[in-house]
Amino acid sequence: MDEAQIWWLLPLVLSLLIGVICPATGSLLITQRRILLANLMAHSVLPGLVIALAIGIDPTFGGLISGLLGALIAERLNQRFKGREESSMNTVLAGFTALGVLLVPLLQTRVDLETILFGDLLAANSIDLIRTLIATSALILLLLTRYQDLVFLGVDPDGAIAAKRPVTQIRFVAIIITALVIISAITAVGIILVIALLCAPVLMHIERSTSLKQLIIKSSATGLALTSGGMMLSIAVDLPPGPVIGSLCMITLILKRI
Repeated sequence: MDEAQIWWLLPLVLSLLIGVICPATGSLLITQRRILLANLMAHSVLPGLVIALAIGIDPTFGGLISGLLGALIAERLNQRFKGREESSMNTVLAGFTALGVLLVPLLQTRVDLETILFGDLLAANSIDLIRTLIATSALILLLLTRYQDLVFLGVDPDGAIAAKRPVTQIRFVAIIITALVIISAITAVGIILVIALLCAPVLMHIERSTSLKQLIIKSSATGLALTSGGMMLSIAVDLPPGPVIGSLCMITLILKRI
């Protein structure tokens, strides 16, 4: 079959993977009440992406380092401003976003901010697929090796600490995996809309799920439907996939709650 006839195959495969790993990651973050951290990291990757492109290295490394730095700064500020965590995290989020935008003219980098902010799934390449497969493998490994601890953290984080579970290490690994998932999803939906894929499918099922495993499976199935449906719809109506997928997340969530 001619390559021109299957140009949609790679973007479709990528959208399916992202549709699974984003809600799965969101399930962990929402049950542990750490979803705001993911939103912060989604915006914190921007300076790293710009710097990486400016010096000619893989944007994955720049985005990963920048996202982790934003998360670590936020965690440090949270310890200082107990009870006001949302304010400090939103400040870091805004600061990293502003820094990323400023770095574009300062470094004279040729960066398509619209693509970074809203994604361009149809322009995906094999590197994007490899990056997403790595994020998927890391997430699966975490779930297989630390599932009980992840459940414990979601139900009773203080109890997990008292039971001397490796809470700090698990959270640090989870932050790294979250950063990888976010960087992978940026290709599909961009920095702005990735939070919709992390949250919406989970919110649709969290109240009727009896276990973390069930929540992950249901949310991932919904995410799969949203991304594949959004991908095919965007091709049919000739609109960018990212905003279409983000809109579907909101519409489906609203209809689910009516």
